[in-house]
Amino acid sequence: MPTTGNYFHLHLVSDSTGETLITVARAVAAQYANVTPVEHVYPLVRSQKQLDRVLDEIEEAPGIVLFTLLEKDLVSRLEAKCQQINIPSLSIIGPVMQLFEAYLGASTAGRVGAQHVLNAEYFARIDALNYTMLHDDGQMVDGLEDADVVLVGVSRTSKTPTSIYLANRGVRTANVPLVPGIPIPHQLEILKKPLVVSLHATPERLIQVRQNRLLSMGAETGNENYVDKQSVTDEVAYARKLSAKFNWVMLDVTRRSIEETAAAILKLYSDRQRQRLPE
Repeated sequence: MPTTGNYFHLHLVSDSTGETLITVARAVAAQYANVTPVEHVYPLVRSQKQLDRVLDEIEEAPGIVLFTLLEKDLVSRLEAKCQQINIPSLSIIGPVMQLFEAYLGASTAGRVGAQHVLNAEYFARIDALNYTMLHDDGQMVDGLEDADVVLVGVSRTSKTPTSIYLANRGVRTANVPLVPGIPIPHQLEILKKPLVVSLHATPERLIQVRQNRLLSMGAETGNENYVDKQSVTDEVAYARKLSAKFNWVMLDVTRRSIEETAAAILKLYSDRQRQRLPE
């Protein structure tokens, strides 16, 4: 189907929250820089009546249709409608489920939203989020030993957003800023259980991020040292010196997204856990 200008309609139909669809669709759409999807998200579609409303909207704004539906009647109706109006549709989980069934020799349970069951893993994520929010930006340092991961770094190395991302994966994460002239907490020097990761970036990258931050806050003056090249270079050197002194794992985040940084930390954490298993 042709696009309208630089836009196209993208319909995401789910019988659950739609998170899986959104993640997959955006990952693919990001590969096409010249066109932008207009997202139409339809979560919790579990009845014929709900699907009717979705089909009406799809017909009014034709485009690509992606879906995660388990009810076969709903799938059949959706696919038939898309075929009738000549637009592409694809089940995101269907092929994967077929692969699992063929390999395991068993059919699916057909439980809608099964990945969102309130099980032990879910409550572990909630506990990790609570812990992480309480131990953000150097708060409550007495509880650092209870962390799974402790992130350290100078200002604007994405400590907080990375911590929250890790917490969403069930990893209890604290973060502590490194500021020249201010001693680090004693508790940080004697940690044994947590994995301590020192986040680093080039001075040029830090200055760019900090300048954008100041502009967004309308605070361009009075913060000269914060974006001064020599001062920032000294901060980076200070952080590297501390990391070497305490043998913290160093991770360069200069060209990494939050997701890529978190993935690297999760691998480090997983490797560390495996090394400790024999003990």
